Amino acid sequence: MKPLADLITANDIEEMLGHIHAMIALVENNGVLVSWNPAFEAYKDKSPEAKKLQDCFPESEGAKIHEKLNAKRRDQFVVELGPDEDEKTIFCDCTFIPLADERQLFIAERFDTDKSVHEIIQRLNRRVSMFQVESESAKKIASNKQKEVDAVVAQVDELSNVDALTFLPNRRMVVRKLQDEVLRAQRYNTPFSISVVDVDFFKKVNDAFGHLVGDEVLRHIAYQLRDHIRHPDVVGRYGGEEFLILLPSTSATEAADQAARLCKWVREAEVPVNRHILKVTISIGVAQLQPSADTWDALLNRADSAMYEAKKKGRDRWVVAE
Repeated sequence: MKPLADLITANDIEEMLGHIHAMIALVENNGVLVSWNPAFEAYKDKSPEAKKLQDCFPESEGAKIHEKLNAKRRDQFVVELGPDEDEKTIFCDCTFIPLADERQLFIAERFDTDKSVHEIIQRLNRRVSMFQVESESAKKIASNKQKEVDAVVAQVDELSNVDALTFLPNRRMVVRKLQDEVLRAQRYNTPFSISVVDVDFFKKVNDAFGHLVGDEVLRHIAYQLRDHIRHPDVVGRYGGEEFLILLPSTSATEAADQAARLCKWVREAEVPVNRHILKVTISIGVAQLQPSADTWDALLNRADSAMYEAKKKGRDRWVVAE
């Protein structure tokens, strides 16, 4: 941790970093780890042989970190760390800060977007357990109890797959559907496209109006996307301010037409919040499955890269991946 102390040149910096819950690591521009704090050390213990930052994370997330690292710019993005001991998916809000000495500072802070849902699920699971340990003496009411158990289990399953803020399919569910659609398209040789949608300048909204207003903006975008896609397209919240749209039996050209319409609808809509009228825009990256070359995560990475290309070109637009 000494290089971090030398970097910031502040008194007692090592002690300070030791008490920070966020994961902090100093890396070379190619991702080679130089130094890190105890919070990152605790996570790195899962990958003791890893020499580079991107190798400490799941493969699909490592590719995203590698891309962000190569961009060499300050940028916020979300990384999934995987399930914790309670089988609850962990997400981190991540940032790269480029430094003058050709190094970068990586900061990752865990956040929980589904805390309320998780609490409900735990409570419902306790009810399931209570019903399932009923003694033999309750056989006379077993039929009714079983119906209650089935209803509770169905409710648990639904809640575990729904984003608590937008009520869209959450990351777990939409990725599962993405995997299924890729397999179906490959099996039947049908076209399949996806769109990655990101809210433009979302951090500025949070900074200017607060996170409650930011949540209202995300709900507004979610409703616009949900109401303006066709059946059987699926839209889910992928994480943070990113959404993922699945378009079965759809070419990249058709998906681009939809992206153009979505940009227009969002641009022209108004978000009334606390006597303010906000106008927001979105950037969209479109990619069509290449059956002989793409896996589901490769397809997702191509769409994500196209979305960032749309942002580079000025935002409020779409780009189709090569």
